[in-house]
Amino acid sequence: MAQETTTSPFAPLSGKVFQFRCHKDIPCFTKCCAQLNLMLTPYDILRMKNRLSLSSIDFLEKYTETKQNGRSRFPTVYLRMREDAYGTCPFVRAEGCWIYEDRPGACRIYPVGRAASKDGGGKGTREKFFLVLEDHCLGFKEKKSWHLDEWLSNEGIDTYNAMNDPWMEIVTSRKSLGPQREIPRKLQMFSMASYNLDAFRRFLFHSRFFDLFDVDPDQQERLAEDDVDLMFFAFDWLKFSLFGDKTMRLKS
Repeated sequence: MAQETTTSPFAPLSGKVFQFRCHKDIPCFTKCCAQLNLMLTPYDILRMKNRLSLSSIDFLEKYTETKQNGRSRFPTVYLRMREDAYGTCPFVRAEGCWIYEDRPGACRIYPVGRAASKDGGGKGTREKFFLVLEDHCLGFKEKKSWHLDEWLSNEGIDTYNAMNDPWMEIVTSRKSLGPQREIPRKLQMFSMASYNLDAFRRFLFHSRFFDLFDVDPDQQERLAEDDVDLMFFAFDWLKFSLFGDKTMRLKS
């Protein structure tokens, strides 16, 4: 049975089963890809900039804008919509998304929403899923049923969550950033290490970083070549540099 839209666009995902199908012949096709307030994660940016064969800085300058999100202490990067009458996503064409295989995590999971938080012991992640029932979306009237686990697997969400959750733990942390005088510098470091991996790589390899920190040669080699390894190293660096967590080891 199709779900009915309520006054709130968010509805419980009862039984972990829902009905939905999106395809190019549905009248609302791509209408959900306009006027988005779409926050990008480091892994979103990594996938898209590599898909487009752009440097981090070129991707950021061409396709994003940075805002101060009132819910976060940290600068937040959003996908910039086209400056047209509809405010459409820059990657949408009449036939659909032309970077579909590398689309952001928020696009992948739609029309499902996910809220995640660390459990009380700090060792696991608690998840809550819900449906986003927007008035324009006719996909809920299509006769295709999904179990939540099937949907997450089909859309590659588990991979994106594994990549994004360590960063979300940083963003949502309430740990102190230290003295007020240090915060502007720390926020600059956050922006670079989160969003501009090319600049972060230069920071590592064109400074005295490896003279000061104990990073074995094999890992240094991976950091020079592998963007995913570099991204996770950046997360460890942010925990160390922002909060003083013992995720880095100084040379004795």
